[in-house]
This record gives sequence, structure tokens and C-alpha cells, in this order.
Amino acid sequence: MNKALEGVRILDFSHLLQGPFATQLLGDMGADVIKIERAGAGDMFRGMTFFAKWVGGSESPNFLAWNRNKRSIALNLKSRKVHAIIMEMAKSADVVVQNFRPGVLAKLGYGYDDFKAVNPRIIYCSGSGYGEEGPYVERPGQDMLIQGLAGLIANTGRGDQAPVPAGAGLADQIGAMNMVYGILSALYYREKSGKGQKIEVNLLAGLLAHLNQEYVAVLNLGEDFVRPNSGIGHPGMQAPFGIYETKDGGYVSIAMSPFKTLYEVLEAPQLAVYDDLKTLFDKRDEVFEEVNAETRKFATRDLLERLLAVDIWCAEVKDIRRAAEDPQVRHMGMITSYDHPRGGRVRVVAPAVKMSETPATIDRPAPLVGQHGREILAEFGLSKDEIAALEASGDMTVDAA
Repeated sequence: MNKALEGVRILDFSHLLQGPFATQLLGDMGADVIKIERAGAGDMFRGMTFFAKWVGGSESPNFLAWNRNKRSIALNLKSRKVHAIIMEMAKSADVVVQNFRPGVLAKLGYGYDDFKAVNPRIIYCSGSGYGEEGPYVERPGQDMLIQGLAGLIANTGRGDQAPVPAGAGLADQIGAMNMVYGILSALYYREKSGKGQKIEVNLLAGLLAHLNQEYVAVLNLGEDFVRPNSGIGHPGMQAPFGIYETKDGGYVSIAMSPFKTLYEVLEAPQLAVYDDLKTLFDKRDEVFEEVNAETRKFATRDLLERLLAVDIWCAEVKDIRRAAEDPQVRHMGMITSYDHPRGGRVRVVAPAVKMSETPATIDRPAPLVGQHGREILAEFGLSKDEIAALEASGDMTVDAA
């Protein structure tokens, strides 16, 4: 079956999370993603892990998460011979993706103008922390740093404690989505005009855009968000919006509902004194503690059944292991797996976008460093002797376990 992006070739210089997630999403839809890694060590994420453990004893879960459906070639980008080969590859490429610090690749001869000179139709997507210029251009653009700078961390956590970063790389992942959004838009424009272009995506701008609701409120209403001291789920919301305990040690999130409906189903008529929007905001910590005292009288399942029966917006709070076994997650088939040559059977999250005619699939596991180098160069016309010479010189490394 044809894929939506079949025939689109991507030269992927990206590393860590932002760029690799973007190219993985495009690879899931059928693009031919050629991951150009550093000779020897490869992508920096290969050397990072969680829990000080490795999948299959050697493979990074961080790398495995963001690099399926790609072929890897590991090259010395400082080599002039390699530069000539990549520029030859660029002649038939559609997209270049990179997320080095601004100017790094351009100094090596891999900037937009370099690729445009050999392929005017090329789409060149750069990801960075803070953009291509400005007072922060030399700063490291790491996810948690961006969360703090943009205002997300200041909005998260309890007011009587330190602010808390999100438990996932949200800035990087939003940046990846913006890369995909820009690349797909540019591909559509090129179909109509024949023209390629440069795309610039940065983590700070992306996270600011996704905090637009909070910025519009603060910049137009003359109020600042103040984190509640209780488990209220957003600093701009009134009670009962938040996370509540249950009798069996679980937690339930309660979002929007008429407050009267909530205290009636909890059989707590004394809460009626708070049933006013301004009171629910002004006394939200007090309301939270009183509601929490009531929810602790119920087991998790019982509480959920009571709340759902009267259409109160609620859900159980689950950790990752239990969420993977959630009946809706299982029904959607969102946990799948692939076989990796060293990691063995790797459980992963499936592609999230469903398409009736061109479904996304996982056709390749995350590659070893430079695993496909020989086949890629052969496709671009290099002879066996030329490929062997590149390996012998160290300008290309191949791990083909």
C-alpha cells in the first residue's frame, strides 16, 4: 500500500529529541529518512538513558523512542570527500533537517545556501533553542531551560513549594511538531510553485505559541497567575479543577462540572456554601482540601463510577505502566513493538495519526550507527571500492551487527 510521503527523501542531520522526533513522524508516513550521524559515536542520544539501564543491555531507550523508520549512515562531516558525497545526495533530496546550534553546520558547508546551490527545490528545516540570532543565540537550548524561560515551570506545581518542570520533554516535542508542520506546508507550496525554502523552528517560540491562552489572559486581564497551594490543576482555575485522592491510595482528576452536582454525588451538602464562581476561585485551596476529604471516602473505581454517571468530567490518574494497559489504549492499539538487532523486542508507542488510505506503519527499527551506510552510498552510485576506501579512512563507520 502506498504511503502518504512515499517518494519524499530526507537528509536528517538532527540529533537528540526535537529533530529526530520530527523526522520519525515523517518516516512513519513513508518518507525515506537518511539519518546522517557522526562517524563512530553517532547521535548523542545513543549515549543517554533513564534509570542507568539499557534496553537489551546496550541500547538507549531515548534513541529507540525517536529513530524508527530511518536508515543510518555515519560520516565525518569535516571531510571534503564526504562533503562532496552529501552534496551529490542532496541533488535528489527533498528535505534537509538539522538542529545543531546556529551556524555550526553552515561553517562545515552544510547551510541552506550550500544545499540550495545544488538543488534549488530543497526544503531546509533548522531547529534551534532560541532562533538563528539574538542575545541568546549562543546559549544551550535544552528543553527544561526553555520551559523555565517561557513561563511553563512557573505555572506548575504548588504555590508553597518550588515550581516544577513537566515530566516529559514538552518543548522539544512541540518543536518537533512545528518542524513537521513547516515541512509539510513547504512541500505543499513546492508542489504548486516549484520553489524550495528555508524553515526556522525554535523551542522558545514553539512553547510560547502553545502557552498562548495563558499569555492572552495575563497580558490582557491585568492579573498574574499564582500557583495554588493545593492540588488545583492550573493556576488560573477555580476549584474543583484538580487531582484528588481516593480511599485505596489512588488519584482521580476532576475537571469541569457544576459544583452542585459534585457535592451532591459526594453526599457532602456542607460544600454548598462555596457554590459561587468567585468563591470557588478565592477560596480554591480551602475548597480543594474539603473536596479531597470527601473523595478519600471512596475507592477509586466507585468514585469514578459515581462521577461519570452524572457526567462529571473525570479520569483516573495512572502511571505509565498502568496507562499502557488501559482498555482504551489497548483498543486503539497504541502500544506496539518492533524487533531490534541488539535491543530485542522493543515495546513502543504506535503512530498516533490514523489515515484511511495511507496508514502510518513501523517498517524499520531504530538503526545501529551507520548501519545502512553501504546500501545508501551504493544507491547514489558509489562503487564497492569507493565505499571501502571511505571506511578505511575513517570518514564512514558502519555498525552492521
